[in-house]
Amino acid sequence: MGTGPAQTPRSTRAGPEPSPAPPGPGDTGDSDVTQEGSGPAGIRGGETVIRAGMGDSPGRGAPERRHKAQPGRARKYEWRPEGPTSMGSLGQREDLQDEDRNSAFTWKVQANNRAYNGQFKEKVILCWQRKKYKTNVIRTAKYNFYSFLPLNLYEQFHRVSNLFFLIIIILQSIPDISTLPWFSLSTPMVCLLFIRATRDLVDDMGRHKSDRAINNRPCQILMGKSFKQKKWQDLCVGDVVCLRKDNIVPADMLLLASTEPSSLCYVETVDIDGETNLKFRQALMVTHKELATIKKMASFQGTVTCEAPNSRMHHFVGCLEWNDKKYSLDIGNLLLRGCRIRNTDTCYGLVIYAGFDTKIMKNCGKIHLKRTKLDLLMNKLVVVIFISVVLVCLVLAFGFGFSVKEFKDHHYYLSGVHGSSVAAESFFVFWSFLILLSVTIPMSMFILSEFIYLGNSVFIDWDVQMYYKPQDVPAKARSTSLNDHLGQVEYIFSDKTGTLTQNILTFNKCCISGRVYGPDSEATTRPKENPYLWNKFADGKLLFHNAALLHLVRTNGDEAVREFWRLLAICHTVMVRESPRERPDQLLYQAASPDEGALVTAARNFGYVFLSRTQDTVTIMELGEERVYQVLAIMDFNSTRKRMSVLVRKPEGAICLYTKGADTVIFERLHRRGAMEFATEEALAAFAQETLRTLCLAYREVAEDIYEDWQQRHQEASLLLQNRAQALQQVYNEMEQDLRLLGATAIEDRLQDGVPETIKCLKKSNIKIWVLTGDKQETAVNIGFACELLSENMLILEEKEISRILETYWENSNNLLTRESLSQVKLALVINGDFLEPRALAQNVNMDEAWQELGQSRRDFLYARRLSLLCRRFGLPLAAPPAQDSRARRSSEVLQERAFVDLASKCQAVICCRVTPKQKALIVALVKKYHQVVTLAIGDGANDINMIKTADVGVGLAGQEGMQAVQNSDFVLGQFCFLQRLLLVHGRWSYVRICKFLRYFFYKSMASMMVQVWFACYNGFTGQPLYEGWFLALFNLLYSTLPVLYIGLFEQDVSAEQSLEKPELYVVGQKDELFNYWVFVQAIAHGVTTSLVNFFMTLWISRDTAGPASFSDHQSFAVVVALSCLLSITMEVILIIKYWTALCVATILLSLGFYAIMTTTTQSFWLFRVSPTTFPFLYADLSVMSSPSILLVVLLSVSINTFPVLALRVIFPALKELRAKEEKVEEGPSEEIFTMEPLPHVHRESRARRSSYAFSHREGYANLITQGTILRRGPGVSSDIASESLDPSDEEAASSPKESQ
Repeated sequence: MGTGPAQTPRSTRAGPEPSPAPPGPGDTGDSDVTQEGSGPAGIRGGETVIRAGMGDSPGRGAPERRHKAQPGRARKYEWRPEGPTSMGSLGQREDLQDEDRNSAFTWKVQANNRAYNGQFKEKVILCWQRKKYKTNVIRTAKYNFYSFLPLNLYEQFHRVSNLFFLIIIILQSIPDISTLPWFSLSTPMVCLLFIRATRDLVDDMGRHKSDRAINNRPCQILMGKSFKQKKWQDLCVGDVVCLRKDNIVPADMLLLASTEPSSLCYVETVDIDGETNLKFRQALMVTHKELATIKKMASFQGTVTCEAPNSRMHHFVGCLEWNDKKYSLDIGNLLLRGCRIRNTDTCYGLVIYAGFDTKIMKNCGKIHLKRTKLDLLMNKLVVVIFISVVLVCLVLAFGFGFSVKEFKDHHYYLSGVHGSSVAAESFFVFWSFLILLSVTIPMSMFILSEFIYLGNSVFIDWDVQMYYKPQDVPAKARSTSLNDHLGQVEYIFSDKTGTLTQNILTFNKCCISGRVYGPDSEATTRPKENPYLWNKFADGKLLFHNAALLHLVRTNGDEAVREFWRLLAICHTVMVRESPRERPDQLLYQAASPDEGALVTAARNFGYVFLSRTQDTVTIMELGEERVYQVLAIMDFNSTRKRMSVLVRKPEGAICLYTKGADTVIFERLHRRGAMEFATEEALAAFAQETLRTLCLAYREVAEDIYEDWQQRHQEASLLLQNRAQALQQVYNEMEQDLRLLGATAIEDRLQDGVPETIKCLKKSNIKIWVLTGDKQETAVNIGFACELLSENMLILEEKEISRILETYWENSNNLLTRESLSQVKLALVINGDFLEPRALAQNVNMDEAWQELGQSRRDFLYARRLSLLCRRFGLPLAAPPAQDSRARRSSEVLQERAFVDLASKCQAVICCRVTPKQKALIVALVKKYHQVVTLAIGDGANDINMIKTADVGVGLAGQEGMQAVQNSDFVLGQFCFLQRLLLVHGRWSYVRICKFLRYFFYKSMASMMVQVWFACYNGFTGQPLYEGWFLALFNLLYSTLPVLYIGLFEQDVSAEQSLEKPELYVVGQKDELFNYWVFVQAIAHGVTTSLVNFFMTLWISRDTAGPASFSDHQSFAVVVALSCLLSITMEVILIIKYWTALCVATILLSLGFYAIMTTTTQSFWLFRVSPTTFPFLYADLSVMSSPSILLVVLLSVSINTFPVLALRVIFPALKELRAKEEKVEEGPSEEIFTMEPLPHVHRESRARRSSYAFSHREGYANLITQGTILRRGPGVSSDIASESLDPSDEEAASSPKESQ
């Protein structure tokens, strides 16, 4: 980090590796701790030095850790900061146990030796063994050719309704008890299974297509003495692979060498952890020097011993044994699958983990069988109906037994008809009635529901208002069975990078000497002439234009303006790539973060051009004058310091310190606070209101004697073997005092279009939005304010406040979270990933690995349980109470989990930063477990896959991070703003439609089928059907299907515009108001009442009729009841439909028309002559319809069924609305309370303004610069050798356009 002219002593390494490895090439940007003797078993003490700090999880500040000596280890771990860059250790210091104490270092990989690697086997079951090392083939599909039929049938018969129908079909095949033809249920059953199987097959074929696209990506594998073009699926553990710039890493690989200085390799991990800043990896110095040619790589036989595959993305420990020497390995030497090579021409790697053993695949999880709430409710209702039918059949069977006994007593001469015993006949009659009444669970309802789900999915695909034209991405429903879930979502878990933002950072405003310079008004549409043409180094891409500021810069008369831009050109870690030969003035910058790139590019366009750097100099072009500054020290940025400083000697000889960082740390180090400083604070407040990312700039002139004294203390601190980081921090802090404020910069992290409006609308819909991101806390919070997820009047709870609240929760008998004080405060929760997991890993190192082999259902539960260990951060002891048994401890963990989830659920917003893919999934699992709500996860990267799979509904955005999230999602969108229409319009419509469909279907089934029960009371309980057989067969197929299908596909209670204008309407789905147990009971009661009216009204009137107008015979009676039933349910559908169109009228008329046509046909004389037993109702309808008195009976029955229901539906809502108005008047106007006084133990320092500091830089680059690692080109692999290693065809394939993810 900070180095003066004297270099820091280097750690001793085994073998020919004297050069220092840059600290912290991991993901954290924090400190490194050297651990001696902590390698795998078999490594002798003193042979290696393992840099374990590189594996810290993101955002942890990488606290230095004292590791206890373990049996078999060489010696105790020591405090050994590896270099003067260990600034992240200044945070809290905890005595955590060694993370890898119980890790099994049984993974051995030998380079270029497939035979050696293939000999390892692992036991599966009994004597069955398989190869230990997996291939690189990825299979995310559920089925294959052989497993599709049995597995799909197994899944389908998990539905209780399918089991019920299967039992009835088996019973129907028994002639003695069958009352309906065998094909009446078996044919629809086969159709239903076929439809669902086809849907599942189509979905899985998409996964197979995605798998093939990934497995067939090209790569270069060392085969013999040259690299050959192969596919990803051909990779094996131990292969040496060549990667080019912009290639995706195909497997977890040990970096062997690269064409960059010191074999550095720059990778972009946005698809893994969501971070946009570049990270660097570095090969071991021994492989960098020795493996300089392809011949040497082909003869390379090094053996890597490391930990078994695991899901810890930021941790890796192992060693390389080569030529009888051992070299330590850590996460800084590993290229993870899914990373993209950036700013590196060529690199070479050794495959360590392949396929499903890779860390990203360990985090992806498995495909879950997702079931909607209505689907699960239907399973329970089918059981209820089945039990009810069985009870009714038992009653009818007993009734048959009594009636037969009485019949035999009175008619002894007919004893031959009843040859069997009464019990036997009652037994057979029971099964006959069970088959007859099985239609109360109509199979046609399940068949129609499949078409309804499919139709609503097609409407989503066809919605042009969710079409994203810039990328040609339409909305797509990849799953056709989750539409109604879209109308019941209560929690949305969203990624940040690429989901809420565009991944585009632009220089937007700046403040110099208290004066704000924003873009000129005409600059919004781009000026006709580029104002930077006077500068030959301008790249022409800067959209910021301010004529006044540009005039001050060109006149060069304002010292503050000059120092402002000079600081931006000097204080950074940007590197200059080689310029194109045809345009030497077009510099290519290599920035570690988009923030630094935006700032240095802005300075470049304003005439302060960063030209080049060496180990101890920086060359810039200041308004056409080239100036060389000697770099005396670089004090690197990290998450604790929140600032970066560069101490330089100007060409004139003066020494100056340039500092940039967060306003909270810069302002407390200023020499004085005057009018200019207060004006800058006002500007920062204004920038924060505009949700811009800010940095404060300051400088200080340092006297020569002060520098000499400081430089001596700095060198002494750099040589310390213990507590070096603390000493360096103190020395840096001494220099970074008495600063003079120059101003501030404001960078815009562009949101996607419509994100704030979408979040605001979704919050009105009572949907809670949680942001789960791998980015830093400052960046995530700033985006939270930008998208209006957070507001200034919210109380943002961080880890300390959460600890205090939950401690108070336990002290107050677990009742704090139900107090009204929390409901009166607008709360937001902001936590880091390390808050969720580090202590869990410290105490249960091998727990995560043991879970990997468990079943998926149990694994999901254990994912959520791991989160309970976060409460050990809440002031509880690190070790579990010794007197507590496992059952009590499990109960305590459940209470702790519930306490945290309850607190988070009472917050208006929750932001989880620096979380891993698995942590995202377990947070979703926790909410699902304790709140039983519908969750939705939305993201666009591979790091979101596990979250998307775990949530009830997964939405993938076709964004910049690839297509892996899309390929694992249920719905695809082009932009986040389309989520509003997907939920509030399509989701709500689908829920309303399916609920009306189910309620109406249950009603009409009961209204039509319960008359069979009433009829049984009058026919001796013989199981004789009342209706004509063809009426039963065609009732659900033609006579009543079209109107209910219209409801399921086209019904709208309000228009799409009204749904978006009144998002409060969405709440009905969240509360399950439209279909629940009570609605089901109402539908059943309504149907039973309708059947009673239709049957008994007809029965009572027909008793006293005689002559031609009589309908007391069986056929006429059946026709009157059937016609009354059909017209009654038709009137019901007319009453419940709210969206009337010509199509709606047509469906009703067609249904009645089908009845008239089919009854005329089936009751015709010529069909009666063909088969009198099949068509027995000869002219029955014609005789009934020709009698006006009988039609009056039908009209009377329909009227009695319709008018009372109509009156209730008009009166009840009116009374409900009146009562709501009265309650509102009694309550009076409500005011939200934003004070925190009622809540105990929460005290936070109040600030007059909110800091909008955010900077996505990371630690480590400064050390590479000062040590020259990033600058000098050693004897490693050169670009020429790299290009010679490939055949022309292979080189062409390697340089092909970027693979699509």
